[in-house]
Amino acid sequence: MYELIQVAKNTYYINCPAKIGIYRVSDDDVWLIDSGNDKDTGRKVQKILEAQGWKLTAILNTHSNADHIGGNTLLQNRTGCAVYSTPMECAVIEHPILEPSFLYGGYPFQKLRSKFLMATPSVAQDIAQAPLPEGMEIFPLPGHFWDMFGVKTPDDVYFLADCVFSQTVLEKYHISFLYDVAGYFQTLEFICQLKGALFIPAHAEPTEDIRPLAEANRKKAEEILFLLCRLCETPLCFEEILQKVFQHYALTMDPAQYVLVGSTIRSYLSYLLDHGKIESTIEDCRLLWHTALSPAND
Repeated sequence: MYELIQVAKNTYYINCPAKIGIYRVSDDDVWLIDSGNDKDTGRKVQKILEAQGWKLTAILNTHSNADHIGGNTLLQNRTGCAVYSTPMECAVIEHPILEPSFLYGGYPFQKLRSKFLMATPSVAQDIAQAPLPEGMEIFPLPGHFWDMFGVKTPDDVYFLADCVFSQTVLEKYHISFLYDVAGYFQTLEFICQLKGALFIPAHAEPTEDIRPLAEANRKKAEEILFLLCRLCETPLCFEEILQKVFQHYALTMDPAQYVLVGSTIRSYLSYLLDHGKIESTIEDCRLLWHTALSPAND
């Protein structure tokens, strides 16, 4: 864990729970792609960079989940590096309380205000203003979070952030966090069309062919949609649906999983409602979800 792995002439990654990309612009100038989950990771990253004689110029945060921005504060304070992301993600990077607030739907109680869901703040700038290294490209990856993006280095290596998860994660946890299900399906289709030397998802092993993993993630999402339609054959309120989903997949509920899985299930319900697969009604002061009598075709 936390090994520096070179995958191309100037492209590296640090093998950790949320893989951190490194692009070497010159002999001593590097850019990071994400920064890990906390200050301890930041320290480890700094130690790795110093051992190579590299100076950190900037961090590209693909999105603002705490496990991708947690090292920002320490690294920015110690090196003065710039931090860049998209405007919506910058808002969370600078005001991390927004992440647990969004997930919970109100002011988050103390157990939700942990480093797992809420990083320390850092100063972020719009990626549109970033002086990207020559030949580096960014591209949108909607679905997982507000305005996530991926990075292609000049070595033809793609860093894909959280748009796919490993087969092991899918089999163990089943429900990976999603904000926009329609955008997610678009992203899976998009990455299957990419041509590159190597693809590096944050939570899966690097691969020369991303299509099998994209297909596995798509099938899991479709499985969840089918499950929700089946559960809603009997009208249910959200808490009942969430309970049945946890029971179906034998998941363990704690406050963090309650908000992460809960928010994702709400996104799936929105997708099904918008596509005419389920309906919602208010009865006896409860919002109920139920399978549509005549489901619309996609």
